[in-house]
Amino acid sequence: MARDLRICFVGDSFVAGVGDPLFHGWAGRLGVAAHADDVPFTGYNLGVRRQTSADIAARWQTECTPRLPEGTDARVVFSFGVNDATHENGSPRVEPDASAANLTAVLALAAERGWPALVVAPPPIDDDAHNARTARLDERFAEICAAAGTPYVRVHHELRANVVWMREVRAGDGAHPGAGGYDAIAALILPAWREWLSH
Repeated sequence: MARDLRICFVGDSFVAGVGDPLFHGWAGRLGVAAHADDVPFTGYNLGVRRQTSADIAARWQTECTPRLPEGTDARVVFSFGVNDATHENGSPRVEPDASAANLTAVLALAAERGWPALVVAPPPIDDDAHNARTARLDERFAEICAAAGTPYVRVHHELRANVVWMREVRAGDGAHPGAGGYDAIAALILPAWREWLSH
């Protein structure tokens, strides 16, 4: 009997693939790669624009539960943090300690449910001060994932140095790339993704 692999991609606008004229985003590209590797799965894109880690922590279980029923190979990919680091009224939308607590909580709950998780770091945008805050969050997220034994894909610094990603972000809305940028982030995620799917 074929493996009933189901994966929820939970996060923000980058998960949703905002800006991609192909409407695939990086999650769709990972799906294409998995099918080419003969690892078919049912994927659910649960990315919501402007959502913070607090928003995602509040909704993800309710949305994933009906999509990941008992008896399936059920997994979750998380990615968030850019909106947490956005300054509104002089402070981040979500303070770094709260962002860290939200990631810790979602990983603990996923483990409790028996859903293996993969976490993708928050990418850079066209704002150096914002990126500095996101980079600090990236470091904390890496530590939390290491402690939880959860694979964490570092993409923030790599994409800041990626000419295609930064050019497309600047040419777009200042945050989201086009197809080339999503190709770039998917390529960074792909090795960890393949390793994760193999277990």
